Amino acid sequence: MHAGEAAGLDSIQDALVAGRALRLGHGVRIAEDIEIEESADDDAADGEEVGIANLGRIASWVRDRGIPLELCPSSNLQTGAIAAFGDTIDAHPFDLLYQLGFKVTVNTDNRLMSGVTLTGEFELLVGTFGYDLGDLLELTLNAVDAAFLPLEDREALAEHITASFDRAAGRAAA
Repeated sequence: MHAGEAAGLDSIQDALVAGRALRLGHGVRIAEDIEIEESADDDAADGEEVGIANLGRIASWVRDRGIPLELCPSSNLQTGAIAAFGDTIDAHPFDLLYQLGFKVTVNTDNRLMSGVTLTGEFELLVGTFGYDLGDLLELTLNAVDAAFLPLEDREALAEHITASFDRAAGRAAA
């Protein structure tokens, strides 16, 4: 169900309660229900920001139930859906949601209007947040888990993708 892009938290709550959504198209504005308390941490590396994340009840509901968020980084930036966080891709709450354990997936939204590809979106995330092959595998498996396929098909697809990533990692290490 499309929620959490233009209309914000109210649309997410409505999708969850009235629509009984088990997957949120966009859902990026769930990050508005997360408060980060900055704290000083003597163990943190120089220049590393440390904080405590406090999830509101909607964000907790989504994360705790593993409800997938179909995030579209370029489109979210182009449409202003992430304006509350900033106007550059590094301000996108994608990494925040990923690091907090939300089941985020990488999507293109409308490839013609956004002028993006799925490969390009992955490259953007790697360049912006420093994701490695393990992160890309996890994000891809999140999408497999959220796919509208029977369980057996999702399991077979996950095995195929994992084997492909393992082969790629082996070639990269050689």
